[in-house]
Amino acid sequence: MAAPTVEIQYCVPCGHLPRALDIQKTILERFGQKLDGVKLKTGDSGIFKIRVQDEEIYSKPADFDLDAILGTIEARL
Repeated sequence: MAAPTVEIQYCVPCGHLPRALDIQKTILERFGQKLDGVKLKTGDSGIFKIRVQDEEIYSKPADFDLDAILGTIEARL
């Protein structure tokens, strides 16, 4: 089975890039070689979503819980 890809889509005008980069770094540090990669995808209209293999695991405005997000990613590895 191929290693999954994580995608973080973030709102450029809202200034979500630093948050997206922090999350990307955390995911890569924790799961590194178990993933195919962590892709950043630009967006607008306040969007902030995280997907694993096209399955949405987080979408703003839901409560952001990085530990829960990391647990969800780990469960898919």
